[in-house]
Amino acid sequence: MNIDTFMAGYQVAWQARDPAMFAALFHEDGQYHNTPFQVQTGRAQLAEYWRRVQLQEDVRVTYEVLADDGAAGIAHWHVTYQVASQELFQIWARSTGTGLPPRQPGDPLPRMVLDGVLRAHFAQGLCTEARIWWHSMPQA
Repeated sequence: MNIDTFMAGYQVAWQARDPAMFAALFHEDGQYHNTPFQVQTGRAQLAEYWRRVQLQEDVRVTYEVLADDGAAGIAHWHVTYQVASQELFQIWARSTGTGLPPRQPGDPLPRMVLDGVLRAHFAQGLCTEARIWWHSMPQA
């Protein structure tokens, strides 16, 4: 595995909203740093964290590999999705620290845009560690 094959799997797992597929990209004790201060370690934690993508609909993921030395790589990724539940919208607001944008009762939930960078390390055909830095906002 290198950064391109990892990102292709990441794209498929996210668009399929499949926690098991996501976790299978990693070693048994692989780490995913979804923010600089949070880390999920091991496939069980990875799959549990990734379950939140099941609250997204119409997910579209694109990426561009920026660097690849075989054992590690960096990619820029871009995601859009339709928020499918108020719960996910509240998770997003808490994670960004921005609070909920004003909405009236009955207003549709927004389509979100996420943009970020991922750095990953690989060994024995799987990811040992991935770190992402990202930001999100409702799509205009």
